[in-house]
Amino acid sequence: MAQRALADAMELMDNAMAQEAVSRTLDRVAQEARRGGEDELRLERFMNNKSPIFKGGYDPDGAQQWIE
Repeated sequence: MAQRALADAMELMDNAMAQEAVSRTLDRVAQEARRGGEDELRLERFMNNKSPIFKGGYDPDGAQQWIE
């Protein structure tokens, strides 16, 4: 009897741990999905800034002006 109770308790604990792992995985997937949308919005805002374009070349003074 005691062995059966122990086996049942271990099975319940195993099931609870498996459910917790599934729950954590689903939470991570949902978080990544939300974060992906934020990344797209961030990129869109960045692209709308119309930042100056670096045209290449070596000009330290021009580079400083470009940064400002």
